[in-house]
Amino acid sequence: MKPSNNKIPRHVGVVLDGNRRFAKRLMLKPHKGHEWGAKKVEKILDWCKEYDVKELTLYALSLENFHRPKHEFSYLMNLFRKEFERLKDDPRIKDIKINFIGRIWMFPKDIQNIMYYLMNKTKNNNKFILNFAMAYGGRAEVIDAIKKLAKDIKNNKVNINKINEETFSKNLYMEDEPDLIIRTGGEKRTSNFLIWQSHYSEWIFLDILWPEFSKRHFVKCLTDYAARERRFGR
Repeated sequence: MKPSNNKIPRHVGVVLDGNRRFAKRLMLKPHKGHEWGAKKVEKILDWCKEYDVKELTLYALSLENFHRPKHEFSYLMNLFRKEFERLKDDPRIKDIKINFIGRIWMFPKDIQNIMYYLMNKTKNNNKFILNFAMAYGGRAEVIDAIKKLAKDIKNNKVNINKINEETFSKNLYMEDEPDLIIRTGGEKRTSNFLIWQSHYSEWIFLDILWPEFSKRHFVKCLTDYAARERRFGR
């Protein structure tokens, strides 16, 4: 059952957890699960459009993931190259604004170039927003925002006495706040994802692994969200 339009979350975040465990279940090398995960990203884009979700933020690679074994990390970088190169010519992006949020300077230069190309190519699109959180950590985002503010204060661009939550939010990688965040993989923690923006987000934790996430699960999450009363502390 589709929730009524006024109960659909405008912005959904997803923690993509469980790719490696899914591969192990199939008796494949753990890093092969990321291929299944990438295919599922394509699916959730279609579901968001079908159910009129306007923005999607995917926790695709954390800062901690940079410490993965060398062979797995290299595999991930090659997968990102392939998928982002394919996105460049995907006709669907004509309506999608793509953002990469995080310390993207940590990626190999050629991947950075693809990221900036996609952001520049889609910057004027406004029907749907897709954010990839990569080389991302919520605490790192806060630290980086503080550094930006400190630099502006030093250069007399910001009055320290006028800094408030709105000012601070504008210095984050992403200002917008998700209405709903879904985490797959069975863990019941937020794992440093959007710690500022998610202060009033509704969270749903699922026991299924990310490659197992289906349209049925997505619709159930939307329905569960619609049934909640969001009082925002009032």
